[in-house]
Amino acid sequence: MKHDDICEVTCVDEVKVNRVKNSIQQKDTMSVAQIFKALSDDTRIRIAFALCEEDELCVCDVANIVGSTMATASHHLRHLKNLGLAKYQKRGKLVYYSLDDEHVRQLIQIAFAHQLEGKLHE
Repeated sequence: MKHDDICEVTCVDEVKVNRVKNSIQQKDTMSVAQIFKALSDDTRIRIAFALCEEDELCVCDVANIVGSTMATASHHLRHLKNLGLAKYQKRGKLVYYSLDDEHVRQLIQIAFAHQLEGKLHE
């Protein structure tokens, strides 16, 4: 079976390959992969989206938004916090979560914008 999406001959541009390999070696690709792995869960991406919409939400609000128990919402929020994507603040008996910084917000917004573009091209 012939595929149109692969090279028919091997032709390596050693300058480009070496430049990119050296650049990749300087990066912590595993940590970045963990970020995307965390966001690959439907519940966590919905939570992250909710935190894009509102600057902060308490665990009770998050549970109601995603349709889960407080324990499940708390588990997912803790996972996002442990990976540096979210942070929390306890106020009295309530715990409020927010996205860790503007970069996380941009990641979520760009992902949804890209998803919309894909639908427009269908």
